[in-house]
Amino acid sequence: MDCATDGERAEFLGQTESYDVVVLDLGLPKLDGLTVLKRWREAGLTIPVLVLTARGSWYEKVQGIDAGADDYLSKPFRMEELLARLRGLIRRARQIPSSEIQAGTLAIDSRTGRVTVNGEPVRLTALEFRVLSYLMHHRGRAVPQTELAEHIYPIDEERDSNTIEVFIARLRRKLGPGAIDTVRGFGYRIGTAEPPR
Repeated sequence: MDCATDGERAEFLGQTESYDVVVLDLGLPKLDGLTVLKRWREAGLTIPVLVLTARGSWYEKVQGIDAGADDYLSKPFRMEELLARLRGLIRRARQIPSSEIQAGTLAIDSRTGRVTVNGEPVRLTALEFRVLSYLMHHRGRAVPQTELAEHIYPIDEERDSNTIEVFIARLRRKLGPGAIDTVRGFGYRIGTAEPPR
């Protein structure tokens, strides 16, 4: 997650980084949110954007949606509603009909944090879950250690790709052999073989 405190920084991050979803405040300094959004859309960026603002009139909502917003939430709001709307935007963008993702007998629910193998629950730590969730959302391709490290650690924390090996080893023990493949020279991939029954 990245946080931009002004519109110029927000526009730059949107143009140079890859995000699952953006929460965009219209009342940003230096460059207002509506201008940022218009520039992203003019540049061909299709990232889902939820506009968050104190402006609640129907006219301003229409302006935001016409500029390319995918959803609109007025302040004050409940955090639960914001998170539910963000999950919905991400699902629609990825064309995932529900919060559950499956690969063979392995299933993960990104909303509840539930992981199962052959229908049986598997207990994971928060960081193990984040590693597995990232691999599941990118199943079909090998994910490098450095990319996993960038995803699971906060932006201001030292990132050690070597610890990813530890998490992968733990996940293999809990999920069973064949759940996660090592693609030499590329990284890790959700396995093509099903875990043993």
